[in-house]
Amino acid sequence: MSRRRYVYVVLSRSPTILSRAIRIFKRDEYTHAALSLDRELQYMFSFGRRRPSNPFIGCYKRENLGDGFYRACGRLPGAVIEVPVSPAQYSDVCVQIQDFLLNSHCYDYNYAGLIGNLAGMPCRSENRFFCSEFVYHVLHKSGICDFGIPRNLVRPQDLSGLDGAVIYKGDLKEYAPAKGRSGLLRLQLPN
Repeated sequence: MSRRRYVYVVLSRSPTILSRAIRIFKRDEYTHAALSLDRELQYMFSFGRRRPSNPFIGCYKRENLGDGFYRACGRLPGAVIEVPVSPAQYSDVCVQIQDFLLNSHCYDYNYAGLIGNLAGMPCRSENRFFCSEFVYHVLHKSGICDFGIPRNLVRPQDLSGLDGAVIYKGDLKEYAPAKGRSGLLRLQLPN
């Protein structure tokens, strides 16, 4: 008997100029997406700012609601979606995240893809991603979802339509399981 596992898609909207511009241009509630392996969101994985103060240099990174860029946000509207997956899909997501972590120097932020997203034009690069493109890539490659569109056209708002349960909606700074969490990241593959 196989035990059901979950991955967590975290959608948010920060007070940055880019986030505000995307919200105005696309009328989306959420402008950033991250993927987490645990309900507490100890670490989230995404593509975003390398340094909180510099919006022009992006990279693949681990994120935490209590650190870096998130710490500076007074309020962070968002949602947490719990997506049920099989043990094999969970294992595949873990392997992909480990691969991105181990080879993070090989990946860059997909600025051209983000512009293509805003203009509705496909633009793909094997080693470049932006936030929602990365989340969708991992979920799609693991067989969890298929939106039937090029990955750079997936917006954070689109991920709100995943088959899963919204377990939290509101100010992510108030997301109780995230408070006081820190420590070592352990990717555990299912038995």
